[in-house]
Amino acid sequence: MKRPLFLRAAGHLLVTSVLVAPLALSAQTAPPTQETDWRRANDAVGSFQRGHGDILKWEQAHLPAEAATASQPNGWAVSTAEEAVRRAWLVHRELVRPQNRLGSENVRMIATGRWMEVDPSLQRRVDDVGELLEVAVLARKTWIEAVAAQQVVRVQQTSLEAAQAANELGKRMVSVGNWSKLQQSPVQLAEAAARMNLQKAKHAAAQAQTNLIKIWGLTGIEFAVVLPDQLPDVPAVALTGTELAQRAAAIQRQLPNAERLRNRAHSMSATQAYAAAHALALDSRNVVLKEREYITEETVLHYNGMLKSVWDLLDETRNQAQATVDAIGAQRDFWIAETDLQWVMQGGSPDNLVSLGGGADAPKTAGH
Repeated sequence: MKRPLFLRAAGHLLVTSVLVAPLALSAQTAPPTQETDWRRANDAVGSFQRGHGDILKWEQAHLPAEAATASQPNGWAVSTAEEAVRRAWLVHRELVRPQNRLGSENVRMIATGRWMEVDPSLQRRVDDVGELLEVAVLARKTWIEAVAAQQVVRVQQTSLEAAQAANELGKRMVSVGNWSKLQQSPVQLAEAAARMNLQKAKHAAAQAQTNLIKIWGLTGIEFAVVLPDQLPDVPAVALTGTELAQRAAAIQRQLPNAERLRNRAHSMSATQAYAAAHALALDSRNVVLKEREYITEETVLHYNGMLKSVWDLLDETRNQAQATVDAIGAQRDFWIAETDLQWVMQGGSPDNLVSLGGGADAPKTAGH
């Protein structure tokens, strides 16, 4: 299966390895000379004629044994939102009864996020179905946030490696008199900023996993969760206004008057948030990131042709990293908005709808 564009673009961040690997190699050689030291990282790039493919082969051949071992994930594997939902239901024994009354097919559709396929009259006929849905909403959204937060950590880690490579090269240029300390300061600040961004991303990912473990009632028992590498891709076509209006009318016919009016307002807000989130996610993936991917590829070609400097290459790596983080955030926001919409279309009342446009550094929803 073809990976989403933003993940394929994230792979281009491996261009930083073009800088990291030669620096690692040159650090093992004799002390630098004024004529060769600061150029060594640039010149070494030419030996990797096939670009990323050669770099990956070099990394695999030189990866320390302990690093390979550390890369193996440990923890409780939860590969889908459905698993997260079903495990959250287990904590609430009182939800066994409504699950039995709903039947296995309806329960499966709720667990897999296909709520609008469930008969809306069940809201009137089955007690506690509202609580069943509310627990499913919380579990699904928490899982979405945890997967997205983990994706951001990987991007920020690669960004830090690029910044470290730039700062190391800058230090060498200062040491041989080709740069002043003032020229090197922005590069050093960029490394510090990248390091801070990574720490924030790791904290957000750890907190998201803690929240996931908490809703399963496993605090103090489980300490880590193995999640998939990426969220499901955003669908190319969103649900239409006509479809949503028909579904809203169907559920509102099952609700008491007061709840019906409230649901009408929630339906309008959730539909607008869903449409906006879908549009933003597609633009982030198909326009912004696609163009950043093209610019990065062209920058690498110009760099190899000595038409761009190593600093141009590093700047573009940072730009693409930020575009990738934003695309992850937009994808996450879409799936949260979609979850809220489906809940509203079953009579739910979200405390808050997703806030759009803030990147992927932190969750955007309030607890329920």
